[in-house]
Amino acid sequence: MYNKTSHIAEEFINDEEILSSIEYAEENKNNLELIKNILEKAKDYKGISHRDAITLLLCEDQEIKESTKALAREIKKNFYGNRIVLFAPLYLSNHCVNGCVYCPYHYKNKHISRKKLTQEEIVEEVMALQDMGHKRLALETGEDPVNCPIDYVLESINTIYNIKHKNGAIRRVNVNIAATTIENYKKLKDAGIGTYILFQETYNKKNYEELHPTGPKSNYEYHTEAMDRAMTAGIDDVGIGVLFGLNSYKYDFTGLLMHAEHLEETFGCGPHTISVPRICPADDINPEDFSNAISDEIFEHIIAVLRIAVPYTGMIISTRESKSSREKALKLGVSQISGGSRTSVGGYAHEEVKEEEDSSQFDTSDKRSLDEIVDWLLEMGYIPSFCTACYREGRTGDRFMQLLKSGQIVNCCHPNALMTLKEYLEDYSTEKTKKLGDEIIKKELENITNEIVKKKATDYISNIQNGERDFRF
Repeated sequence: MYNKTSHIAEEFINDEEILSSIEYAEENKNNLELIKNILEKAKDYKGISHRDAITLLLCEDQEIKESTKALAREIKKNFYGNRIVLFAPLYLSNHCVNGCVYCPYHYKNKHISRKKLTQEEIVEEVMALQDMGHKRLALETGEDPVNCPIDYVLESINTIYNIKHKNGAIRRVNVNIAATTIENYKKLKDAGIGTYILFQETYNKKNYEELHPTGPKSNYEYHTEAMDRAMTAGIDDVGIGVLFGLNSYKYDFTGLLMHAEHLEETFGCGPHTISVPRICPADDINPEDFSNAISDEIFEHIIAVLRIAVPYTGMIISTRESKSSREKALKLGVSQISGGSRTSVGGYAHEEVKEEEDSSQFDTSDKRSLDEIVDWLLEMGYIPSFCTACYREGRTGDRFMQLLKSGQIVNCCHPNALMTLKEYLEDYSTEKTKKLGDEIIKKELENITNEIVKKKATDYISNIQNGERDFRF
């Protein structure tokens, strides 16, 4: 039976409830009175249920679709302003014992070059990332208890936090590794990670087991219950997501929101982030082999309805998506993007990799440099943010959500974004980007309504220009 507070996967992600919700949505997708009531409810900025969300998503009325996008833009502006957080993935190892049919890391793939970074190579990679201007990373590994044990991940995190190169420093390390034990999650917590990220891929158990025929990841229950173990271990911020295109988007969209509801009900705090990747080309993988691929139009609508359903949750889009797709997603709800990304092991310090030695997990569509991404964001009126202040000040989990819901987070996030942007402009940007960025900072300082905050932020930015670093609210 469906029970959102249960710790059993098939109870909080209940197949009957998902199918029933989709059936309800199909029956009511043209019930305009009902759907307008859902939109009215959503205007309270407190989110909507998974059943209301899938009903809104399946509505075919064009006017409703436009109203949905307009509300998503409004919520995005009110909670996140014009700030866009930037990060980069760092692949430590692509050794993997799983048989996931959609991922080139699967153990049967003999084309891909298997690599694992030494601590010395990690230093090289991180210094290259610091030279680009990055302050936050997302660690990525395949699952291999022998070649990539938890102790290796912990040692790597320690190495990364201790690399000081010129004015560079990685201030937040998020971790995307395979489902593990409460004991190991406690070790990750003690290591000072930011967000623990794990994608479900698909919430349909039958489909999940077909896509993961062998290896530890084939255990649907263990994988789906991972966030419960992570939060039980004290990790405040977790990030969830599905890989759209593997299964019916209706099913996975509903399951994704049920997972968010479960975490909110059970731990008092929903996911810190939701990621929305779509399956894309990679070595040994052809997206055309998967019949559930979604169009750009459906993808954009998914992002808009997610923003309405979980207004307090950050949303991430990666370089899997094109410049055009990311631009639309930013307007509708995405608050974090990767920039200058490499999806191969050792791809930052050694960009020129022979084709036969390529270790990429997937092809990137947006291949622009970090500075090109920053310049692009500035041109559109966004504030590129490298901020990690909330994590470093202990504003995580429910403490972060309380600030966000109260509207007080703007007094931290807005000035912190401006200060970290100023650091980037002084240390890493091209002259063109610097000129544009300084104009944006001057304009945005005037938009700070709290005079005390404005005065401090102005002083800090002046200090950054004079060579000091790392101020935060």
